Amino acid sequence: MTGAAFEDFTLDHIDVGPAVVRVRHGGTGPAVVLLHGHPCTHMAWQKLAPLLAEHFTVVCPDLRGYGGSTVPADQPDHVQMSKRSLARDVLALMGELGHQRFAVVGHDRGSCVGFRLAMDHPEAVRALVNIGGPPIGDALASADAAFARSWWHWFFLGQTEKPAEDVINRDPDAWYGGQPDYVSDAAFADYRAARRDPLTVHAMCEDYRAGLTVDRRADDADRAAGRKLACPVLVVWGTDDDLEELYGDPVAAWKDWAADLGGCAVQAGHSVQEENPAALGDALVPFLLRTVEAPRQR
Repeated sequence: MTGAAFEDFTLDHIDVGPAVVRVRHGGTGPAVVLLHGHPCTHMAWQKLAPLLAEHFTVVCPDLRGYGGSTVPADQPDHVQMSKRSLARDVLALMGELGHQRFAVVGHDRGSCVGFRLAMDHPEAVRALVNIGGPPIGDALASADAAFARSWWHWFFLGQTEKPAEDVINRDPDAWYGGQPDYVSDAAFADYRAARRDPLTVHAMCEDYRAGLTVDRRADDADRAAGRKLACPVLVVWGTDDDLEELYGDPVAAWKDWAADLGGCAVQAGHSVQEENPAALGDALVPFLLRTVEAPRQR
């Protein structure tokens, strides 16, 4: 599949302090930041971003450690790849671009960054869209044999005794697989370049190690303190993904976190934004427009 990559979008590399972030941004209107998952880059939004740019200013960064953004030096407890650290990068990036308040759309690992951004910085986030799963703490708390069988890579990438990097870097193309039909040539080339960089592979593994340690503790601390998300939340999942099989109603896990909560299934697999961007756009635009002037809950 071929496709133009972000026509009319600007490509920048912006210093946010701890990291230099590669980012594409375009469109006009209220700001929306799109956060990709593993093992992708901002190119995961190549098809959806132009649709949203008809209504919004759309910002698509590579998360720290991914794609063309800074790979951070290791820190104790994998904190350099914690969702709190990545969320701070996004907050600083949006500030550098002149957006003090914005909506967040996250997929896969990016959805975990979005959750942490909305939880830690409610003054900045006016809406949250989660694509692909519950918060890390909830997912791990409910992990059973079915979860381990389907999402075993969480534990493979996250363990440290026999680092996954040694296996992946022997043949990254074999490990990550070939180009799916729904992924454009431009996007796949960007993913492949990142996956063949051992430093990026290490950062992606550190993302999962943080998920099993410092990220889970952050989620559990919020739950114990009774903290809630202050913004409206929309949960989106692909009908051909395994979320319903694992969790039943994918919205249910969010009921303790958000008062203004909705859900939407889209005919797609896990990578909803690449497999069915038109249907996803149809779901996101009215929700995001509704939240532009929505009052914040206190």
